[in-house]
Amino acid sequence: MIGLVAALSLALPQVEIPQLPPITRDPQVTFLDRSGTVIGVRGGRYAPPVDIAKLPPYVPAAFVAIEDKRFYEHNGYDLAGMARAVLADVASGSAREGASTITQQLAKNLFLSSERSLERKGTELIYAVELEQTYSKPQILGLYLSRVYFGAGAYGIEAASERYFGVSAAHLTVREAAMLAALMKSPTDYNPAENPDRSAERTALVLQAMVETGSITPAQQAKALASSPKVYKSAPDAASQYFVDWVDATFKTMGPPKIDLVVETTLDARDEAAADIAAKETIDRFAKANVEQAALVALDGQGRVRAMVGGGDYAKSSFNRAVSAQRQAGSSWKPFVYLTALEAGRTPDTPVVDQPVTIDGWSPSNFEPEYLGPITLQEALVKSINTVAASLADEVGRPNVARTAQRLGIVTPINTDPAMALGTSLVTPLEMAQAYDAFSNGGNRVAAYGIERIRTVQSGRVLWTHPAPITPAAIGNPALGELDQMLRQVVAAGTGVKAAIPGYDIAGKTGTTSDFRDAWFCGFSGDFTTVVWMGRDDNSPMRGITGGSAPAEFWKSFMRVALKRRAATPIPPGPPAPAPVAPIPAAPPMLPATNDVAPTI
Repeated sequence: MIGLVAALSLALPQVEIPQLPPITRDPQVTFLDRSGTVIGVRGGRYAPPVDIAKLPPYVPAAFVAIEDKRFYEHNGYDLAGMARAVLADVASGSAREGASTITQQLAKNLFLSSERSLERKGTELIYAVELEQTYSKPQILGLYLSRVYFGAGAYGIEAASERYFGVSAAHLTVREAAMLAALMKSPTDYNPAENPDRSAERTALVLQAMVETGSITPAQQAKALASSPKVYKSAPDAASQYFVDWVDATFKTMGPPKIDLVVETTLDARDEAAADIAAKETIDRFAKANVEQAALVALDGQGRVRAMVGGGDYAKSSFNRAVSAQRQAGSSWKPFVYLTALEAGRTPDTPVVDQPVTIDGWSPSNFEPEYLGPITLQEALVKSINTVAASLADEVGRPNVARTAQRLGIVTPINTDPAMALGTSLVTPLEMAQAYDAFSNGGNRVAAYGIERIRTVQSGRVLWTHPAPITPAAIGNPALGELDQMLRQVVAAGTGVKAAIPGYDIAGKTGTTSDFRDAWFCGFSGDFTTVVWMGRDDNSPMRGITGGSAPAEFWKSFMRVALKRRAATPIPPGPPAPAPVAPIPAAPPMLPATNDVAPTI
């Protein structure tokens, strides 16, 4: 070592012997679904050092075999390799040669930039020697495996294992370990998701090196070469990132983390996977009709978010349409109108007339050109008759309809012009899910939430627990039972028939806005509500997409999977009349009247 340092001193007179800096990293926050599955990590880029003892021996051996065969023998540098590199670099006047050991790579990753210079290379070597004197080989290898970049945004072997194979590093196969080790040469060129052929070639070299170092037997090599691991084109938890972004924003309001934390959430990863598949398949199926995006929010009866889809592809757009896209609700707004009327004394059998009507100079039209004449209130909702909804809102008072919507969970400003009855106010899918959840759970107002508990990683100490959900009664009977029965008929014989699922008590309402710019289906079974929206980010029209077409099919595709995992719970009837009703808040802010009327179904 003395001779090497002396040689470096001659070649690199500017290099001073530095002290080993402290090894630091920013805290990480790990998000879990309700069953304990990791669905996302936020905060610091790097995970805690890997515990080598908890990995199969062939996992770290793969990296040693291809990156640094003499790792367990040297003191931080490979003398022969370094000598070749130094001579070549001095001759060329720049640092171009490799020959870095794993310890040197770690030193560069921890303390240095990517600058190519003789001075930087010399500092790297000195740090590597000091690392070897300070830490054990397993500790160095664990630090290395927690810091190296594997491409596709994955830093550290744990993140890479989940990204490419959907498993923990502790469950990697021999071939999967070799595939990850192959990425060290170039995370881009040997990415198994993007360049499978080049990845296979490099993986074969890693496996051969593992045989040569005695890490695996030729039989294990042959078995690994014959295997075909499933490689994910995109991260298995990609869809959950919309939800993780949402709860992370909530978490950040509590203050920046100073230690590694675990956030236990309400999300159900299996429901989330079903929602993501349903969204992608429906978007693809209706792409020719100009469908571009979809969003979904699923809540249980107490407001816990079980699934959230914020768009068709998180990798292409992380904008969460489920919580941030304010769109016109169309006829999915009408239950607030009808509920207000039922609470004012009308019944599903109350006679009404579908006929031309003008309110304050505005004349609504129906989706179908003909008028039905005398019908019942229930038939008007089932067939989504616009003239009746507009007249009804005018009769019971549009400010009262606005108060009803706000009482149930609508928080954005509500306009009270005549067209508000047809859903011209802007809302988010999350708001609509909150409001419709009261229809599904016996009439109780919910506040949607996604975080159950926050605890420390090191000790498991619970720092925060979500209080028991407060769900005050918000709808009394007979209005609740009557409205639910009317919404059942929407699915059984009205505009929502494509959402029907045999064997389950299903109710809901379609919504379509002017020029087919927005399409909704808001539906529920007992204690489980799902709201879906489909449209385009630029608000341009789709071609003939109504709430009863693509959204109803999207809703059904998800719900028939989600409901299979639950008991077939009927929609609860709610409390007997008269039920306590939550206090009605002050009237929501008024917005200017809009001419963008939503002729909806």
